[in-house]
Amino acid sequence: MQRYCFFNPFQLTLHQISPFTIMLYSMTGFGKAVVQEGTKKFTVEIKSLNSKQLDLASRVPASYREQELELRGLIARRLERGKVDFNVYVESSTADNTMTVNTERVVAYKKQLSELAASMGVAEPADWMSLLMRLPDTVKSENPSAASEEEALALSRAVNEAIDALIDFRRREGIKLEEFFTTRIQRITDLLAQVPQFETERVTKIRTRIEDSLSRIPQVEYDKGRLEQEMIFYIEKLDINEEKQRLAQHLSYFIETMNGKQGQGKKLGFIAQEMGREINTLGSKSNQADMQILVVKMKDELEQIKEQVLNVM
Repeated sequence: MQRYCFFNPFQLTLHQISPFTIMLYSMTGFGKAVVQEGTKKFTVEIKSLNSKQLDLASRVPASYREQELELRGLIARRLERGKVDFNVYVESSTADNTMTVNTERVVAYKKQLSELAASMGVAEPADWMSLLMRLPDTVKSENPSAASEEEALALSRAVNEAIDALIDFRRREGIKLEEFFTTRIQRITDLLAQVPQFETERVTKIRTRIEDSLSRIPQVEYDKGRLEQEMIFYIEKLDINEEKQRLAQHLSYFIETMNGKQGQGKKLGFIAQEMGREINTLGSKSNQADMQILVVKMKDELEQIKEQVLNVM
């Protein structure tokens, strides 16, 4: 059920966020699954990091390439966004005489790595064979056999289980992010609540400074009524009530969006940008040391939010 929060942002508390409404998912995750089918053991590993769109890189054995497009589609539908690495490893408990070492590829790898080590001025690896045999396509099949229907189903099951594990990982990371954002929003809310105590002093100091400056200019006559009007106009330009109100609304909307449907990462990023605009305007209008300190603290909290919001689905 979607939950909306309507509250005074100056009174936001952590207990207002029910753990049953947490809907954030991180884009960072890892999932692994192992499925045995006959003499074949399928190991699937999927890793994801943050990205604006889906960026999927896959590595599937030749015998199962026919399934690769289908598996990529499955991953795209279920993971939606992120930089995703998808790897399938197949082990057989029976001897496979069709598998041979790709000698040309291994020799080429060694030559390139030796040249790279020389150009970088670093020592060559002590265990060349262990390193080279872990590189892609160092083992090839002279006549790769097509996967049976049972093996294809087993691979699909392994991929789904790995995706389930990755989504569960994302979910746990999402809970940490939700707690992180709630804490930072609360801190900005507390800092915003401290601003009014400095506003009266701020206006008084501005007025006093202008009058003192005028009194230092000898033999100058001026219309006190006009001066009063200009002073009121100047002070109104420095009024920050609208900025405070809009920032409070953005803080409230951030929490409301965070507790809404899944996949709100981009929207949270936009809200954080709007919060930044209001905080910057507060800083430019403040003309008061204590208020500027509050603004700097708000900016620090907001930068942490902006950094982590990039990880949200």
